[in-house]
Amino acid sequence: MSEPKNPTKAELAAAARARAKAAREAEALRANLHRRKAQARAEAAKPAQMAEEPTKCP
Repeated sequence: MSEPKNPTKAELAAAARARAKAAREAEALRANLHRRKAQARAEAAKPAQMAEEPTKCP
């Protein structure tokens, strides 16, 4: 049977960079979702805007 392979320092560093990148992307997605939800709540809280009256042409 073969021995388990120990990752090199470079492989560990690459994995750490990949995890950090994934965490940054996940945080950006969460922030975007929260921003969009807040915008939707703010839009829903606004009173309905009156429709513009049609202008009459002479």
